[in-house]
Amino acid sequence: RMGKTRVIAETGAGQHGVATATACALLGLECVIYMGAVDTARQALNVARMRLLGAEVVSVTTGSQTLKDAINEALRDWVTNADRTYYCFGTAAGPHPFPLMVRDFQRIVGLEARAQVRDLTGRLPDAVVACVGGGSNAIGIFHPFIDDAGVRLIGYEAAGDGVDTGRHAATFAGGSPGAFQGAYSYLLQDEDGQT
Repeated sequence: RMGKTRVIAETGAGQHGVATATACALLGLECVIYMGAVDTARQALNVARMRLLGAEVVSVTTGSQTLKDAINEALRDWVTNADRTYYCFGTAAGPHPFPLMVRDFQRIVGLEARAQVRDLTGRLPDAVVACVGGGSNAIGIFHPFIDDAGVRLIGYEAAGDGVDTGRHAATFAGGSPGAFQGAYSYLLQDEDGQT
């Protein structure tokens, strides 16, 4: 009904790319997945899965060659081909309404976890723990527990060589607020706001 014949997505670890490629294969839609070159090397099995499903996987070799650069390339593609392309954003980033869409789709995991814990134990958990990374995992599992004062929400992030070294991916522990790809969030940036 939208008249889109092509779907694009970005992915870091590859799970969102595999899911998008699967949906496109089932619906007979062209699929292009953007993935940083560092991530394509690390996640070769998921890259192979996407290609088996018929997706074109674009290995992004600009910048840090990771998820942020894959998002940049996907956004460039989308604004150039918006008439026939749907951008299936899978990261909790970008302009509104993308972060809310990602939260709402990913919260199914949190709703299922909440129901299963209550069924098994008769109560809510003391804490919910999730990796932060691109944010979709954390926002999805945390959202159904946000209003529960007795449930601690704990996000963990990669500390690399240590938060004090500058060689890490800990945006909350070592970052500062800033604007990036249409969203205001915690970022690893220099004094000029460059990420």
